[in-house]
Amino acid sequence: MSGMPNRKGMMNRRATNTAWLLRGTLVLWAIFCASFFAQSANAQIAKVIEDDGRRFFVNAEPLRTPKLTAARAHSNIYLPAEASLMGRSRPAVDMGRDGVEKIVREASDRHRVDPALVRAVIETESNWNPKAWSHKGAGGLMQLIPTTAQRYGAYDVFNPQQNIDAGVQHLKRLLERYNGNLDLALAAYNAGEGAVDRAHGVPAYRETRDYVQKVQNAYFRPGSGRLADAYVNAHAIHRDVTADGRIIFTNE
Repeated sequence: MSGMPNRKGMMNRRATNTAWLLRGTLVLWAIFCASFFAQSANAQIAKVIEDDGRRFFVNAEPLRTPKLTAARAHSNIYLPAEASLMGRSRPAVDMGRDGVEKIVREASDRHRVDPALVRAVIETESNWNPKAWSHKGAGGLMQLIPTTAQRYGAYDVFNPQQNIDAGVQHLKRLLERYNGNLDLALAAYNAGEGAVDRAHGVPAYRETRDYVQKVQNAYFRPGSGRLADAYVNAHAIHRDVTADGRIIFTNE
C-alpha cells in the first residue's frame, strides 16, 4: 500500500509528459501545415500568443489593398515629323500640357467659346491624346473626322494647333445652330446634326447620351474654370421649399 502514492505520481507525470508530447506534436504539425499551405497560397506564417502564454502558429494570408489607378491625361505631346505624297508635311511637335492649354485659350478667344467647355470636350473625346483615333475615323485631340477638319482648314487632324482650332470652330457653329442649347450642340458634335434633327432632340443612342453627360460633368464640376453664367446646367439638382414647408428636389 505504501507504493501506491509513488505509482500514482509516476502515472501523473507520465500523463503530463504525454500531454506535452501531444501538444508539441500538434504545434509541429501546425507549423508544417502552415508552411506547406503558405508555399502553395503565398501565405505567411503568423504567431498568435494567447493570454495564458500559449502559442499558436497559423498560415494567415496578408490583407491586400487593391491599387486603383485612374487613367491619366497625357501631360506631354510628341509627334514625329511627317511628309506625304500630296506635298504636305508636318514638323515634329513636342510640347507640354501648358502649350496645349495656350492653344485652347487662343482658339477659344478667337472664336468666342468658353475655354472650359473646349477642355471638357477634349478630355471626353481623347483624354488629351493627340494621336487618338476612333473606329469611326475621327482623330486628334478633339476627334474630328477628316471632312469636318478640312471644312475648317485643318488638313492634319493630329496637329494640335489645327485640330483644336477646327474643333472650336465646329463647336461654335453647333452652339449657334441650336441657339446655345448645350445638350443639342454636344449631341450633334457626337452623333451629327442629322441625327439630332431627326430626333428633334438628343438621339436615343446610349453612346450619345453618355457623351453629353460626361462632357457636362467635366464642364460643370468645381474647379473647371468655366465662365460664370456662360451656360446653365439643366441636369443640376435644385432644392425648393414649398409654402407648407415641404422640401422638393428636382432637376427641372
